[in-house]
Amino acid sequence: MNNDVAWNTVAAFLTSLALEKGLAENSRLAYRRDLGDLIDFCNRRELKDWDDVTTADITAYLNELYDLGIAPATVNRRLSAFRGFFTFLNREGMCKSDPARVVTGPRSRRKLPSVLTIPQIETLLDQPDLSAPIGIRDHAMIEMMYGCGLRVSELVGLPLDALRLKGEILMVKGKGEKTRLVPVGGYAREAVAKYLSEVRPGFVRERKLTQDAIFLTQKRGTPMTRQGFWKILQAYIRTADFKIEVTPHTLRHSFATHLLEGGAGLREVQELLGHSSIETTMIYTHIDRSHLLEVVRTFHPRG
Repeated sequence: MNNDVAWNTVAAFLTSLALEKGLAENSRLAYRRDLGDLIDFCNRRELKDWDDVTTADITAYLNELYDLGIAPATVNRRLSAFRGFFTFLNREGMCKSDPARVVTGPRSRRKLPSVLTIPQIETLLDQPDLSAPIGIRDHAMIEMMYGCGLRVSELVGLPLDALRLKGEILMVKGKGEKTRLVPVGGYAREAVAKYLSEVRPGFVRERKLTQDAIFLTQKRGTPMTRQGFWKILQAYIRTADFKIEVTPHTLRHSFATHLLEGGAGLREVQELLGHSSIETTMIYTHIDRSHLLEVVRTFHPRG
């Protein structure tokens, strides 16, 4: 397969997605990686162009992923990317066949997200050293992520003007460039205000004055990255000695679960999380069985 031609079609497809669906940068990179892997596979099978790719080829590729132990969700994501790609090629007259259309992916097992208890959240928030600039920043990031239910990409991508009404409202740009407004709780407001007034000015470098991200690295004054926040969080998890796996997304799951346990409605939580479908939010109704049992015992006449 001519790599230049193949990558040109991938670039055209990604441009189309960006124009038609407002594809976010992280999603664009994921599509590019998946399709790049497909190009490598086609080259190994000595396929000349996209018209040579058959349903059997797509199935063989997926079987390779199964053999490598790749998670079903990842396999299905790649298959979805291939379907969209070949649909685009057909529409644009770049390919006559659609080999991915009839391929069936594996059934995903929906894994319930891990959740921290409220005491565990408090323990985690006690880990940063508030006498040090980095500790003040880290404490503010954790407070903001848990207090607003943010995705890690949303947290590190927050610009200064995302804070509205004296920091009481946060304007968040989520998946698909969709914007939502999220209230900022008192603890998060206080933590972020302290960071912005006492710490961030010292992190800004002269050559980076145009940088408007809220959370900056200390050494270079550049925006915090997803990987950077992950490493910071893992360090605090180790010192807190938690016995469960905790990722940045755990804070978002905990935000949603604690709201529902406190009496918030699914629709309200859906809006705060920025879920496009209520089905996605409904996973949180299955997390804390003990809470649901307690609700029945308390409020049902024969509980």
